[in-house]
Amino acid sequence: MEGVTLNAVAEEHVRIGQVVGAFGLRGEMKVEPSTEFAERFEKGRHVRVGGDDFVIRGSRWHQGRVLLMVDGVANVDAAKARQWQYVEALASERPELDEDTVLLEDLLGREVRTEEGELLGRVDEILENPAHAVLVVGELMIPAVEAFVRDVSADRILVRLIPGMRDVPAEG
Repeated sequence: MEGVTLNAVAEEHVRIGQVVGAFGLRGEMKVEPSTEFAERFEKGRHVRVGGDDFVIRGSRWHQGRVLLMVDGVANVDAAKARQWQYVEALASERPELDEDTVLLEDLLGREVRTEEGELLGRVDEILENPAHAVLVVGELMIPAVEAFVRDVSADRILVRLIPGMRDVPAEG
């Protein structure tokens, strides 16, 4: 996977953050972002919060979070009512990616093989953790970092396994 960057961000809408609280009295929502694309929060863009559609009136960054103002959420009570709801954007408005960048959700269902050519299965799930994402392939959990994910193409992922990765602890 040399030179390939994996980004966490399929379907009609994609999750770009979660409302973690209200900020101030004017209806600003404090959002924990889950996208690397800050432009997803720009004024005039359309977002979905808790299943309801809104237009962004404004946004600003504060202590690593986005303070988001949308039409229809005009006071602190309305913002508090949105706490813990997810903020989503249209998948069709996905920002352009560099040629060597792959979004994690694009890896779901992709075939996974070892560098030696052994078929391990397909990516069943992607676990997003603070340090890095993990690809779940059957019972295997493969960290989505260059040391293990060696190459990503349109139809398959090549991985390098280390001793012990296949060992499943005995029950009992």
